Amino acid sequence: MISNFELFQRASRVIPGGVNSPVRAFKAVGGTPRFITRAKGAHFWDAEGQRYTDYIGSWGPMILGHGHPAVLEAVIKAAETGFSFGAPTEREIELVEEILKHVPSMQMVRLVSSGTEAAMSAIRLARGATGRSKIIKFEGCYHGHADALLVKAGSGLATFGNPTSAGVPPEVAQHTIVLEFNNIMQLEEAFSLHGKELACLMIEPIAGNMNFVRASAPFAKRCRELCTQYGALLVFDEVMTGFRVALGGAQSIMGINPDITVLGKVIGGGMPLAAFGGSVDVMSQLAPLGPVYQAGTLSGNPVATACGLATLQIISQPNFYTDLFVKTKQLITGLEQAAHHANIDFSTDAEGGMFGFFTMKELPQNYATVMTTDSPKFNKFFHGMLDRGHYFAPALYETGFVSSAHTEDDISATITAAVEVFKSL
Repeated sequence: MISNFELFQRASRVIPGGVNSPVRAFKAVGGTPRFITRAKGAHFWDAEGQRYTDYIGSWGPMILGHGHPAVLEAVIKAAETGFSFGAPTEREIELVEEILKHVPSMQMVRLVSSGTEAAMSAIRLARGATGRSKIIKFEGCYHGHADALLVKAGSGLATFGNPTSAGVPPEVAQHTIVLEFNNIMQLEEAFSLHGKELACLMIEPIAGNMNFVRASAPFAKRCRELCTQYGALLVFDEVMTGFRVALGGAQSIMGINPDITVLGKVIGGGMPLAAFGGSVDVMSQLAPLGPVYQAGTLSGNPVATACGLATLQIISQPNFYTDLFVKTKQLITGLEQAAHHANIDFSTDAEGGMFGFFTMKELPQNYATVMTTDSPKFNKFFHGMLDRGHYFAPALYETGFVSSAHTEDDISATITAAVEVFKSL
């Protein structure tokens, strides 16, 4: 049997960092990445045969767990008729109609293949629809790796962002204004200075890439009001929260209608599929109807749409999200109690099947506060849980996920392990 270490060494010779997405490399927590060989339900197994209770769920998509029979049947049936056609299919229409049924802020949707592609396209659409160039994003919110979005804050509101990645030209970053999450005063000042030049404001309504941090109700409301006042488009990035925290996404919980919504992860059921959508007026700006160009060879892929459609049909059944949140709440309450019994500062939050926790007394409201989390303590917790067969995100700043496949026994076993690990800290 080949070991995870041997596979990592082999991968590192032919793949940069040994992985095809950076967080998988375990750089933040140390140690050797686990190479997964198979998955079923709420668990997956690595190359050494170790079983793990899965709390990353492919970073969100696996809301039904791995290998749900109805989804698997739909995928096999679709694959038997063809992998890709480069031409329209009826299933694309069915999937979009299912999405629109649950997200009233959207009237039309364009399917793409990844969250990054959807967010990038949404920015281009907003710029094309408004005739403006500047955008607002928030520190700690991640919208994929498009150039305009890999930007950190400048020195002040009068200046624009700076690239956070090599290869991003300063002249691209200069059109992006980066603000502090949940800071209403800074938000109002930015609109006062730049409002008439803004194409859009893009935000994760519940941030999932600085762990789990909610946009406060007053802050989200002010984002909507200012965008309306200044003619900018409000873009909700619900790649992570869409169909994860509720059937109508985070916007249904907050009672706010964005102008453009970006979706991914759950709508593909674990296959490469994402989308962006909005009103007929906005979406009609896209080619072939309008001047904003966007295209993709594998957009609306017939196997991916089969997977996504089967997933959405199952999660739209009555009480699905109520039952899912009960499980999620059981997990985070148990973790919090275990930490407090060991006299460790610990705070948690969750919505639907998405959760986060921090080694601090109170929940943070922005990225700067998140960065003060006790990183060494988290790393010890991560490895302690991993050694006991429970796989949380291998990074302090990533949210976690529970699926409908998790059982009460799975969660109880995780909490029992957490009690042991917290005592050792």
